[in-house]
Amino acid sequence: MNKAWYLVLGIAVLVGAFFLFAQESAPNGTLSTETPAPEAGNERTIRVTAEGFVPSALTIKKGESVTWMNETDRNVWPASAMHPTHMVYPGSDIKKCDTAEAATIFDSCAGITPGSSWSFVFNEVGTWKYHDHLRATVFGSITVQ
Repeated sequence: MNKAWYLVLGIAVLVGAFFLFAQESAPNGTLSTETPAPEAGNERTIRVTAEGFVPSALTIKKGESVTWMNETDRNVWPASAMHPTHMVYPGSDIKKCDTAEAATIFDSCAGITPGSSWSFVFNEVGTWKYHDHLRATVFGSITVQ
């Protein structure tokens, strides 16, 4: 009986890990996708709505800033994938949130209150997936060229 319990527990952990990985990798098909390049300036905005990130995918140039505007009635916490460590964007790690490096990582490090915003400058080229740490099934991606 004891061996069977460990087998069931192991399978449950593997299924849970697969679900989290698959969700992190999959785009959210219910939200808008690419946003055209900005007319002027280098500031881009992602609206956080009850449905998720709008747009859910964004292409920017290296050095551009992206601002997440919380339009919900709850706190939101944008952060680099993968949940819960936030380590996909180079140099990012949730463990750095309470350090002097917090301002340099792709992680708001706390909930953004309704009506507030948080910004991050992307200096690394690549496609960077992210999520809402407080609602880990909500995803987006930033492609930096």
